[in-house]
Amino acid sequence: MNTLAYFEIQATDVPKAKVFYEAVFGWNFVKEESFPIEYYRIETENMFGGLLKRFAPTPALGGGTNAFTCSIQVENFDAKAKIILDNGGIVAMDKFAVAGRCWQGYFIDVDNNVFGIFEVDEDAK
Repeated sequence: MNTLAYFEIQATDVPKAKVFYEAVFGWNFVKEESFPIEYYRIETENMFGGLLKRFAPTPALGGGTNAFTCSIQVENFDAKAKIILDNGGIVAMDKFAVAGRCWQGYFIDVDNNVFGIFEVDEDAK
């Protein structure tokens, strides 16, 4: 537990990003129809991730790191969220169900980095 287990790539042009990652790494993309946003699950040989539309402008080149968002698998979402908030983190996106898979949410750390946590729960709705 508390292990990096999921990554997400935000893209301004999602179809172009899909073509790129399919060609470069051979990743498979599966559209998540039940999500409230355009979202593709990425299936690789040893790790899973997602591809979604970028919500904010891309940082200018030389303006800082533009990176993937990683999610940490935790045993108890609510307990871990409390620890994050108690230590100066803030909520970036409230907890939500990934139907039949997990509870997911996003936070901002004390240096404005976004990261996710999720608790596996096949009953999540």
